[in-house]
Amino acid sequence: MTDQHPIAPPPELVQQWTDEIYGWPGVVAASDDICLAKLAAQWGADQELEACIAFVRRGPWCSEKLRAARRPKPPTLTSIALQMLDTIERDEHYLPEITDTIRRALEALPDD
Repeated sequence: MTDQHPIAPPPELVQQWTDEIYGWPGVVAASDDICLAKLAAQWGADQELEACIAFVRRGPWCSEKLRAARRPKPPTLTSIALQMLDTIERDEHYLPEITDTIRRALEALPDD
């Protein structure tokens, strides 16, 4: 197969992935592994490009807004715990006194 993928991971990274996939270092990355890595990199780049184009079409933007939209920060432990607590409350598996206490304690914690 000819190199049709302008966006491709470097060979060292493909080798690192191959080591991780097969569970031990030094496994030679086969041509199928390299081809798959190139296809995956191109697909990811294409998806990201389309998402960026859609973002830009929505209106005024700047690089900070684009970065925030495309690389959002992961949810904090507090927000995850609060979502889980909402699930517990919705499913009514615990007494309200317990969930109220947990909620107050979580809301008092600083966001990490």
